[in-house]
Amino acid sequence: MLVAASAVRRTAGRDEGFTLIELLVVILIIGILAAIAIPSFIGEKSKATDAQAKELARTAETTAETVSTDHDGSYENVTVAELKAAEPTIPTTASTTAAYLSSTTHGPSEYSVTVTSSDGNEFTIAKSATGIISRECTSPAGKHGCAGKESATW
Repeated sequence: MLVAASAVRRTAGRDEGFTLIELLVVILIIGILAAIAIPSFIGEKSKATDAQAKELARTAETTAETVSTDHDGSYENVTVAELKAAEPTIPTTASTTAAYLSSTTHGPSEYSVTVTSSDGNEFTIAKSATGIISRECTSPAGKHGCAGKESATW
C-alpha cells in the first residue's frame, strides 16, 4: 500500500497537459489557416461550375455541327429539342446544381447555343454566316462571374 501511495503523490505533483495559452495559440493558427484557405476554395467552386458549363457549350456546338451535316449544311434545325434528340446527354432542364442548355438561335447559315451554369453565368458559342465563331460569357445583373465582369469572351 505504501508503494501505491507514493506513486499517487508523484503523479499528482506533475503538471501535464496543455496550458490555456498553448490552446489559444493553436486555435489562432487554425483560424488564420482557415481564413486563407476558405476564400480560395470558394473561388475554385465557381471555376468548376463555369468549366462544366463551357464543356457543355462545346458539346452543344459539336452537336449543332452534326445536326447541320445531317440537314445538308443548314443550321435551321439547331434547336434545343433537336440538339437533345441528337445528343441525349445534353441536359435541357433548368437546374441550380448543374449546367444546362438554355437556348439556341438558328438560321440557314448561322447559329448560337447558350448554356447556363449553376451559378447563373451564361456561356454562348455563336457561328456567324461568315463562319466566324465567337464565345461570350454573361453574368446575371450585379454579379461579376465572367472574368470579374458582367460580360466577357472566353
